[in-house]
Amino acid sequence: MSNRLSQLGILTLIAWCYTGVSFADNRMYHCEIGVQGGMGYYVGELAPHVFQSVSGAYGAQFRYKFDQRWALQAKIQHQRACGNPLWALDVNAEYNFFRFGSQSHDYRVKQITPYISIGVGVGAYNDWKVGVYLPVGVGLKWKFADRWQLQLAWQHQVYVLNGDGLEGVITGTKGDKAEDKCLNDSHNINGSNVMNNDVTSTLTAGVVFEFGVRKKKCTYCLL
Repeated sequence: MSNRLSQLGILTLIAWCYTGVSFADNRMYHCEIGVQGGMGYYVGELAPHVFQSVSGAYGAQFRYKFDQRWALQAKIQHQRACGNPLWALDVNAEYNFFRFGSQSHDYRVKQITPYISIGVGVGAYNDWKVGVYLPVGVGLKWKFADRWQLQLAWQHQVYVLNGDGLEGVITGTKGDKAEDKCLNDSHNINGSNVMNNDVTSTLTAGVVFEFGVRKKKCTYCLL
């Protein structure tokens, strides 16, 4: 009887090691909050070339994870376009190239993964004039602790509606009279062509904290 119990115990231990992991290993948090900082640049009339007008960039983010690959992220960020303040708020769909999570005996779950994102956003500039842009991004996530991540992200924001004049208004003279001029022809295309809008980009590093346990260990399955 004791031998059978011992054999059963050994088989149970082997099955446990095969199917899963400890309670903490399979724990997944469905919410994240974090901060990021780095650099941003703008391309427009005053800076027609990439990295010609560089400023600091900083912000905060919130992310809801549907599973280990798909997430929805909301982010607010501040940068400058040739000295003019620019606030941007966007919502993005994110896709991780690998199943992302805590260290696990499941070889499919990785603690480091590249990801891509795409979404829609609004930018406020020049005394709260509002423009609409499409953000496209790539990045890298590293889960270095149970609830903590480091992230590196590059995002390119293409303004598609009311997105010219991010650099603001310049003051010049016409004869003896002061004259204000809004810079609104970034590609020498007069009119409302979308190619005439300004663009911005950011390169940031951030730290993220996870919270809200979505699901716990499943000791009876391989999922």
